[in-house]
Amino acid sequence: MQKYTTPCGLECERPLSLHPQPRNSASSPLPINCSCSSCATHGHTPPLETQASLGCGACPAPRPPPRRPRAPLPGVSAAGGLSSRAPPRQPTVARKRLRGHRGKHVILMKCQAKPYCLCQRGSLSPCQPFVLAYIRQALALGEPSVKIEDVTPKISPSGPLFPTEKRIAELFETNTYSVVNIFDATLRPQLNITGVVEIPEGNGSGVVWDDSGHIVTNYHVVGSALSKNPKLGEVVARVTILAAEGIQKSFEGKLVGADRAKDLAVLKVDAPTDLLKPINVGQSSALRVGQQCLAIGNPFGFDHTLTVGVISGLNRDIFSQAGVTIGGGIQTDAAINPGNSGGPLLDSKGHMIGINTAIFTQTGTSAGVGFAIPSSTVLKIAPQLIQFGKVPASSAAAKAGLAPTGRGFAGNIVLGDVIIAVDGKPVKGKSDLLRVLDDYGVGDQVTLTVRRGAETLEVILPLEEANV
Repeated sequence: MQKYTTPCGLECERPLSLHPQPRNSASSPLPINCSCSSCATHGHTPPLETQASLGCGACPAPRPPPRRPRAPLPGVSAAGGLSSRAPPRQPTVARKRLRGHRGKHVILMKCQAKPYCLCQRGSLSPCQPFVLAYIRQALALGEPSVKIEDVTPKISPSGPLFPTEKRIAELFETNTYSVVNIFDATLRPQLNITGVVEIPEGNGSGVVWDDSGHIVTNYHVVGSALSKNPKLGEVVARVTILAAEGIQKSFEGKLVGADRAKDLAVLKVDAPTDLLKPINVGQSSALRVGQQCLAIGNPFGFDHTLTVGVISGLNRDIFSQAGVTIGGGIQTDAAINPGNSGGPLLDSKGHMIGINTAIFTQTGTSAGVGFAIPSSTVLKIAPQLIQFGKVPASSAAAKAGLAPTGRGFAGNIVLGDVIIAVDGKPVKGKSDLLRVLDDYGVGDQVTLTVRRGAETLEVILPLEEANV
């Protein structure tokens, strides 16, 4: 077996790379204070004469100095006599709870005259420099035991609500039972990897319209089921109603009628009369920009959520899925998110002034610009859907999209005529014309003011049901 000469002058079978080099003395070329612990581990301790020649006390790594013996203390031995050594004194521990570094609570302890802190994991470790000031301050206060009352903040009693808060809370408590959750029966919830149920397009809200169980909502809330052309009376949705005791009760929602152009639909549930709380409908024609409004719905599936805002604008044009403009829309900054569609927009008296239907956003969530179908439109469409299952459309040149014939458009309107007024009400475009004609029904006669070239004419036109 090959052997190597170590820095200590010994022969060892371990390579030299495993032996640390000894430090040289400035006054002697011989190596001293050898730290050749490998040699010592394997029993290669140099003989005494070698140690003497090297000038080091021993070849192995230097040992730490011995601990200073503790001074004898008077005490009583087990036999009852005096003893030079007393039993170990139990450390006195003083606990102080202070707010330490970065606002975290630490427990300060004084153990055998050394400051320690109890970490959050329960380990006892020397205090860091940044909390020594807190420790010294706590130790200077003495060692009283800390009571829970000393560290519990004072709890103030909850006082009465402000008048505005009380009014909003009462409005919500009164109207929340008139809001239902509607889920498209043709869709199924999908569970993602985070365990959060994704809300499909067919999840929305609705309002209880009457004691007969009619539910008014948006067409697009149940649009997936309606795209399959169901017959009247077929189940197209699942409707969840909140009972007075706070329990959600689910019912089948059967189709009564739908109007895609106005983005409205009516369902019917066979629910007990005492469970149905019809909503109070107000007039949207007297609204003013700046007045307070409230929206109740089920955004992202969180049922009966209340948001508060103001009316930001009036007479906005809302474009339905059918490509038809819904005139007189209400703009609000109350948060409206997916799932709020079909829910009510309330005024400060708790009356429904609109049906939340759309938002303007680039992210898919509320950006403070929401739109609601005015209650004046809902009051015209919903009864017709309940009675006929559809809305008989009144025809006019721009509304019904009639093709020109040899005798011109319906009556005496010819191609190229520009309608500028209906019964004296000026119209500037198609949206204005649709909004004015919404006030009329099939069979009514209207006087159209048209511009034909350089002439201005008045034409009396009966409104007929349009085949569109």
